Amino acid sequence: MHPMALDAVLMVLALAAYAAGAIVLVVYFFSREEWTRNLGAALAVAGCAAQFAQLAARYAETHIWPLLNLYGSLSLFSAVAVAIFIAFAFRYRLWFAGGFLLAIAALFLAYGTTWNEGVMPAVPSLQSYWAKIHVPLVVSSYGAFLVSFVFSGVYLTRYYVERRLVPAVASGSTNDEVAGWLGTLPSLTQLDILVYRAVSVGLPLLTLGIITGAAWAHEAWGAYWQWDPKETAALASWILYASYMHLHTRASWRGLRCSWWSVIAFASVIFCYLGVNIWISGLHSYKV
Repeated sequence: MHPMALDAVLMVLALAAYAAGAIVLVVYFFSREEWTRNLGAALAVAGCAAQFAQLAARYAETHIWPLLNLYGSLSLFSAVAVAIFIAFAFRYRLWFAGGFLLAIAALFLAYGTTWNEGVMPAVPSLQSYWAKIHVPLVVSSYGAFLVSFVFSGVYLTRYYVERRLVPAVASGSTNDEVAGWLGTLPSLTQLDILVYRAVSVGLPLLTLGIITGAAWAHEAWGAYWQWDPKETAALASWILYASYMHLHTRASWRGLRCSWWSVIAFASVIFCYLGVNIWISGLHSYKV
């Protein structure tokens, strides 16, 4: 099979695996049927493997680093997010959250395909060894932050469902099925720790990404930092996640407040990643 045809086939396989896996694992989230967990896990692994194979096939055919456009970048973002989640899921038995992660990954991957402009040579400033260091670091940090965002969502779901159950328990009208389902989730403390651990993966990667980006900028444009919109947005995201790590050391902030902080920080990442690149002109812009 021609490598570029293989690229397209692997992309379709990854999207199909993620979509099917999302449905199956959402069913598992509510039903806790073991077969849905096993099938969903297999689909997640298959989709992730197909994505990395797709990136490799594209590079083998074009000999152009595939992460220099939004198509390749979003593909890596989805793949790394799923890979990090898989590692957490196997380690901490977290497949119940996989449906939401896979659904988001599939949406980003599908959106990325709309930016597939075929094979185009990189502009001179992007033809640097830094491209193979900086871009994977930054995109991988975004993937870890997506995982922390999903865990934050599960934390907030449990917190607010529990909050509604307390008056019901007091009045004797509680729903035993809902209470039983809630008991299958990790405790709020455990979920808070999972959010923290996912952020602990992403923040060092983003830190190294910003440092290597500055080195690349100096090589390409003669200055380490120019307050380009992308640089400024990346710094804002770094500050938010560094603040999260600091605030998490305070007992009054752990849990609910830090989970909301994680959600806000991830919103800043999406703005940095897509909003700045697509809608704001600058050195990192995808605008034509």
